[in-house]
Amino acid sequence: MVTPFGSDGTVDLPLAEQLADHLVRHGSDGLVVCGTTGESPTLSWDEQHALFTAVKGAVGDRAVVLAGSGSNCTAEAVEATCAAGAMGADAALVVVPYYNKPPQAGLEAHFRAVAEAAPDLPLMLYNIPGRTACHLEPRTVQRLMDCANVVAFKAASGTTEEVQQLRALCGDRLAIYSGDDSLTLPMLAVGAVGVVSVASHLVGDTIQAMIQAFLAGKNEDALALHQQLLPLFKALFCTTNPIPVKAALELRGWAVGSPRLPLVPADSQVRERLSSILAALRPT
Repeated sequence: MVTPFGSDGTVDLPLAEQLADHLVRHGSDGLVVCGTTGESPTLSWDEQHALFTAVKGAVGDRAVVLAGSGSNCTAEAVEATCAAGAMGADAALVVVPYYNKPPQAGLEAHFRAVAEAAPDLPLMLYNIPGRTACHLEPRTVQRLMDCANVVAFKAASGTTEEVQQLRALCGDRLAIYSGDDSLTLPMLAVGAVGVVSVASHLVGDTIQAMIQAFLAGKNEDALALHQQLLPLFKALFCTTNPIPVKAALELRGWAVGSPRLPLVPADSQVRERLSSILAALRPT
């Protein structure tokens, strides 16, 4: 979920609680706090901890709350993951270390260290090579399956091939989630079980309906919903996430504020594109 900021640039915790409640009431059965969409790189530790506590307090047991606790420093990732568990997070989303480009042996050791430090906290590994400049290979994930708390994987490499390989290597022991709204339906077809969605801020009920239609074998219904939502999926990534989704939320009446620098607010062209698409969709 996005992190709301007030007019003075500080985190708006009451609005975060309201938004979390809205998301859960409209199709989301889990929330990622302080992930990519939540602008984790520009949040202090104190802000992140406050957000974990506020969101979990707002949704209680109605949804799983995952804390974004990854870092390119293994010691920091361990500390953040342990802290998230201590504050009541239900699970942690741990991104591939970025910038320092470790080899597969380093990635395995990194995730193993996090898993062993927080053995009672379920972990979702997060592969997004477009942001990290580093790809977590399926066979590395397979080796990590001996960590009992490595239970899920967010696939954001831009291809269904990754899902197919992970499914073949790890079976149903690993719950695979799409990390790209536009690929959710194709990934479901090859073994994914859901999506860590950006568009759910706006059309959560419809995304849930699409997934449930697919799982019920109503493939034509699922495809029709996918095609209905595809223009929005694409528009939300026409520039760097979460710039478009914050603009779209503002258009829908959610005063979530501008992104923090070095991100900037959406320009008029992006806002006009979003406004046109949203006008054609039923709000959720």
